[in-house]
Amino acid sequence: MSTLKTGKVKTTTIADELDTESTAVTNVINGSAKVWVNFNGTGTVAISGSFNVTSITDNGAGDYTVNFTNAMPDANYAISGSSGSGNTWGSYDFAQQGVGSNTAVGSCRFNTYVSQTAGKGDVTQACLIIHR
Repeated sequence: MSTLKTGKVKTTTIADELDTESTAVTNVINGSAKVWVNFNGTGTVAISGSFNVTSITDNGAGDYTVNFTNAMPDANYAISGSSGSGNTWGSYDFAQQGVGSNTAVGSCRFNTYVSQTAGKGDVTQACLIIHR
């Protein structure tokens, strides 16, 4: 096996080894998650796995800020997430605080809800994905 070392490779298409499947480079760059995190939000917040996340700030019960390693070019990105506790996902909800108002180039603030009536609450597992 040989190793190619370079600073930058420019191409318009990426293909598999047999050239049976390919896609435009723009699909890879624009279609990949720019940030993702899976964490335990109870007690001291603990990240289980992540990409492009430096830390999570616990702002209070069910209120978190995910801080990015590399900033976004602007705050206009798409956010999705899920949350739950134990083996129960159905009764827990995820919501961003006010679309557009709590997204920043370097972070995103969001809430987890125990139920519609109980309001915000900490969860044992929360997942956040950001696309741009």
